[in-house]
Amino acid sequence: MAERTSISRNGGKTSAPAPAADVELERIREAVRGIQFGEVRIVIQDGLIVQVERLEKQRFR
Repeated sequence: MAERTSISRNGGKTSAPAPAADVELERIREAVRGIQFGEVRIVIQDGLIVQVERLEKQRFR
């Protein structure tokens, strides 16, 4: 399994696997999947993802 390098909240680098980050990234992928027109907004507080918003627009022309 590949090791992931991530940046911690205090700005230092770590090389430990981050399972919580995997869950967050999968939720972002799900939000993006299937959108033709719209936006995905990621809300971050204190260096952590706290919310993912999906706005999908339906265009008729």
